[in-house]
Amino acid sequence: MKIPLSPFAVTDWSQVAATTHAGETGEALWRTLNIGDLRIRMVEYSPDYLADHWCDRGHVLYVVEGELDTELRDGRTFKLKPGMSYQVSDFGDAAHRSSTRIGATLFIVD
Repeated sequence: MKIPLSPFAVTDWSQVAATTHAGETGEALWRTLNIGDLRIRMVEYSPDYLADHWCDRGHVLYVVEGELDTELRDGRTFKLKPGMSYQVSDFGDAAHRSSTRIGATLFIVD
């Protein structure tokens, strides 16, 4: 990931309009800032959210609140709690999918 040329900027995430994305169950609210090909998001998963797809895209993901369950297509699973993160490159490992029982707020850069 390369950060495109950009001046210093502060983001008040409460002022960024949210878009709703349905999961297989539950929903995700995305607040997204795009800088060239770089996407920066604050994402809120509702309780009982399950992503509707397997993802091969690279991310740096940080759990702000709640708990995130990440499943890799090869069967590995990881539970992330506040203060934990993961990072993976595009096609860097088995595809992954997110879910949460109690809900989660995430900061994601991809």
